[in-house]
Amino acid sequence: MLFADSAKIFVRAGKGGNGCRSFYRDKYYRHPQPDGGDGGKGGDVIVVADNSIYTLLDFKFRQHFKAENGGHGSSKNQKGKNGSDLELKVPVGTVVKDNATGFLLRELTVAGERVIVVRGGTGGKGNNRGRETALPETGEEKELFLELKLFADVGIIGFPNTGKSTLLSKVSQARPKIANYPFTTKEPILGVVASDDFNFVMADLPGLIKGAHDGKGLGIRFLRHVERTKILVHLLDMSASEGRRPVEDLRNLNKELGLFNPELLKKPQFIVANKMDLPAAKRNLAEFKKRIKKRIYAISALTGDGVDSLIKDIRKKLCKESSAKKSSG
Repeated sequence: MLFADSAKIFVRAGKGGNGCRSFYRDKYYRHPQPDGGDGGKGGDVIVVADNSIYTLLDFKFRQHFKAENGGHGSSKNQKGKNGSDLELKVPVGTVVKDNATGFLLRELTVAGERVIVVRGGTGGKGNNRGRETALPETGEEKELFLELKLFADVGIIGFPNTGKSTLLSKVSQARPKIANYPFTTKEPILGVVASDDFNFVMADLPGLIKGAHDGKGLGIRFLRHVERTKILVHLLDMSASEGRRPVEDLRNLNKELGLFNPELLKKPQFIVANKMDLPAAKRNLAEFKKRIKKRIYAISALTGDGVDSLIKDIRKKLCKESSAKKSSG
């Protein structure tokens, strides 16, 4: 499935219907009686979160949306029909902003949650109450910026070619593209890590590079998805096969996270030394442990060595946080 996590669209609510100027005449009335009905209200445009939709791709092919106009009033005090509202379905996790001002209209975090983004115009007034007719209102219009932030329990982050896709494919049924060149993963990929008693969602996120907080590489497209994860897995290439030093990789990862959003540094982090099956990895790990005084998980995502222990502890951490949240709630 193709993936899109942002889109700009133009929305316009329906115009109100015209009010009617009409007079009823018959032999029982000396003077004609005003009987013109009001126009109907224009339809609203409503954005709705739907958990059966996973991408904003449809909005890449169609960007203009308009709700139905209100019907015109008619004689015999007949009010015009209200225009139908237009519902635009988006994935759960979509942020809706006014593109002109950057104003946040709503974060749709629950299936069925909705927000009226533009309101239909009021119908024109008819003359049926002995008043002058009044013109209808036009509907509101806006350019919206839609931004999807995925929900995942665990986000795997790291520089390109550290083995993120390999790890996800090892622990779930997800089948991300795997190759030895930068930015193999160009969009987030979700996988469910299943067990008998507790399942969780893990995301393989596009490779990070220095300057990502300023939009370099896949930049902010990557970092926005980290905001809604509960746990971060810092995956490091302990073999240094790309010529980078693991210690510097870890520092740069946290630097990019902090520059984008300092709150991200408060998330629980699992430091994972990957590619332990390759030459130089053991020597580099010994040096790494001298510099980093935290729990380090040594694994080979390719062979599976050490992966079960990592997943067991991630699951234990998620269960603990889930229990704590229920207790406080």
